Amino acid sequence: MSSSSSPAHAVFFPFPAQGHVASALHLAKLLHARGGIRITFVHSERNRRRVLRSRGADALDGVPGFRFAAVPDGLPLDGDSPPGMFPLLVSIRSTVQQFKDVLDEAAAAGEPATCVVSDMDHILLAAREMGLPTVVSWMPSACSLLSNQHFQQLIDRGLVPLKGGADAEQLSNGHLDRTVVDWVPGMPADMRLRDFGPFVRTTDRDDAVLTMSLFFMECIRTVPSAIVLNTFDELDGEVVATLSQLVPPVYTVGPLPQLAAAHVVTGQRSPVDALGASLWPEDGGCLEWLRGKPPRSVLYVNFGSIVVLTREQLVELAWGLAKSGHHFLWVIRDDQAKGNPIDMFPPEFAEETKGRGYVTSWCPQEALLRDEAIGAFLTHCGWNSMLDSICNGIPMLCYPVAADQQTNCRYARTEWRIGVEVDESIEREAVARMVREVMGEEKKGREMRQRAMEWKQKAAMAVAPGGTSWVNLERLISEVFCCSRKDVPHVNA
Repeated sequence: MSSSSSPAHAVFFPFPAQGHVASALHLAKLLHARGGIRITFVHSERNRRRVLRSRGADALDGVPGFRFAAVPDGLPLDGDSPPGMFPLLVSIRSTVQQFKDVLDEAAAAGEPATCVVSDMDHILLAAREMGLPTVVSWMPSACSLLSNQHFQQLIDRGLVPLKGGADAEQLSNGHLDRTVVDWVPGMPADMRLRDFGPFVRTTDRDDAVLTMSLFFMECIRTVPSAIVLNTFDELDGEVVATLSQLVPPVYTVGPLPQLAAAHVVTGQRSPVDALGASLWPEDGGCLEWLRGKPPRSVLYVNFGSIVVLTREQLVELAWGLAKSGHHFLWVIRDDQAKGNPIDMFPPEFAEETKGRGYVTSWCPQEALLRDEAIGAFLTHCGWNSMLDSICNGIPMLCYPVAADQQTNCRYARTEWRIGVEVDESIEREAVARMVREVMGEEKKGREMRQRAMEWKQKAAMAVAPGGTSWVNLERLISEVFCCSRKDVPHVNA
């Protein structure tokens, strides 16, 4: 491999889901533009084709010092439908040798990697086998990382696996809500087992996803040189302080899209600013539809890139939006609708919401949430979506489904107090009531909007020149990426 004097060259390979890819690309662009670091950004072959379809032939051309590569992942290459989380988790583990080939090709071309950045344990371990330092790009929430670090203790204390055998009685009898987990440092004393998310909702001690998660948490503690968190200190200070005692050095450099935007505003423009990674074609017509709508008059609804709701849930939600009386802009992915989204609903729905609703398959979310017409966000609580909402002062209606979303929902409701939770059943009357509550002018809605605007201001301060995230990015560049390979501090297994 390279000598210690080789120029810094970071090879990124994020987990190939939309939110992970988008956030990692923001980080890579910042390291390139601010630190002059050479970047190779690796997609799965399926995602490479999706980016080309959604953004055009020049989307992956790269710029000097910033190139794209791709490795096969064993998934079907055609179509835009997400494969589901478990198939994705399994298939992506087949990429180790192909990823090593990318590293070998870089070395043969005289541009050897000096660091690997990923959020996949098999990639981190492959890099270590090749003698390379690694950085974890943890793009879910900081609070979810802290909760996940205690999965083994949940097992040791007999809380996981759940009791009830095949019928999983404890999943539905209120056990998850009644069981308080008050012993996790840095987290609320009234955390419930439910707030730890779906990976622990199993009756099988050998559950495949739980086993993968336990292994990854151990890997995070022992392999990387540093961990990058997409958050800011004021939002997650206590969580980050606790994490810093459990894992390698932590750098909070978020919210990444806003930090990237602040970099551009300072006049430090770069050719990489135009690079993007949307896996779906974005409908710009939704921004045109918002034009002229009164401030805070539109509810934005989007459940992200992987979550799938049943047809019954979608219909109940549709009638809840109709009965709320508010304007709404609703993203329903093609794989959910299996055709024209509006065709899912009876003609009466279209008549009831005529002029009040806009339904599309994908949208430019960051730009949309900056529009003053948006008054609230009904979200699955994926971390990118939550940060987009926080950074634009938008309160949330939370419908968590998977991954870190239950933990994020808990923090939005009780710690940051800018969210309410929609019941799992998604009943139309309850949806209508909650939309009116959050969007309306009664006390609860006003207070949530005020707190959301306060968090917006704090996020803006964090990414401004001299702010905590701005300074932490400079530290990350100088302490981790721009030091020589032999000087990077390792945490050995």
